[in-house]
Amino acid sequence: MQIWEAIVLGVVEGVTEFLPVSSTGHLTITEKLMGIPIDDKGVTAFTAVIQVGAILAAIIYFRKDIIRFIVGLFKGLGSAEARQHEDWRMAVNVIVGSIPIVIVGLAFKDVIEGALRSMWFVAGGLVVWSVVMVLGDHLGKQKRAEGDVTWKDSLIIGLAQCIAVIPGVSRSGATISMSLFRGLDRVTATRLSFFLGIPALTGGGILEGVSQSKEIAATVGWGATAMGTAISFVVAYVSIAWLLRYVAGHTFAAFVYYRVALGGIIVGLLATGAITAT
Repeated sequence: MQIWEAIVLGVVEGVTEFLPVSSTGHLTITEKLMGIPIDDKGVTAFTAVIQVGAILAAIIYFRKDIIRFIVGLFKGLGSAEARQHEDWRMAVNVIVGSIPIVIVGLAFKDVIEGALRSMWFVAGGLVVWSVVMVLGDHLGKQKRAEGDVTWKDSLIIGLAQCIAVIPGVSRSGATISMSLFRGLDRVTATRLSFFLGIPALTGGGILEGVSQSKEIAATVGWGATAMGTAISFVVAYVSIAWLLRYVAGHTFAAFVYYRVALGGIIVGLLATGAITAT
C-alpha cells in the first residue's frame, strides 16, 4: 500500500469511526474504489489496526471521565459505600456492555473477516439500519441521563453493538439507536457509545495487529499502517468534538439521509456491474 493511500484511509477512519455511518463500511468502499483487495487478510487487519488511532483520540478526549471510572471501580471493590457512586456504576456498565462484542468477535472472527467483507453487506447495512436509527430517534423518550444508566441498559446496548460486525450497520449507530430506545438522551447515548467502543476496538485492533502481523507486513507494510493510524488519531479527535456539539441540538436525520443515499449508490453500482461485491 502506498503512503498516500494509507493517509486517505486514515482520514476516512478518523472522520467516520464515531459517526453513525459505519467506518468499516466507508473503509471498505474507499478501498474498493482505490483498487485495494477488500478480502485480503492483510487489508482487513490494517482496517482494524488504524481504528486504534481513533480510539486513542477518544481515550485522550475522555481521559478525565476514564480516570474517574477507573478510580471508582477500584474504590468500589473494597467499599460498599463507594459502590453507590455513579463512577462505580459507569465502570461496571462499560465492562458489562463490552462482554457481548468480545464473545461474538472471537466466535465469529473468520466470518467477520471473510463472508461479511462484501459490498452487498455494506449497502444493506447502511440502508436497513437507517430505519432503526429513525425509529430510535423518534420513539425514544430521551428522558434519562448518564446517571440513570443501569447494567441492564449496558448489556442490551452491548448486544446491539454486536450487530455492527456487519459492515454498514455502524457500531456507533447500533449503540446510539439502542440507547435511544432505552430512553437515554442523545448526548448520553453518544458518550456511552464512545465508552463502549474504547475496549472493543482497542482489543480488536491489537488482536488483528498481533495475529495478522505477517499479512500486514506483506500486503500493506507497517510504515503505511503507522501513517494511517496517526492520521486517524488526529482526524478522529476533531470529529469527536464536533459530534458531541452536534448531537446536543440536532437529531440524527442528516446521517440517515446520507446513509440511505450512499447505500442506494452502492446498490446501483453493484447492479450495473460498475463494481464487484468483493
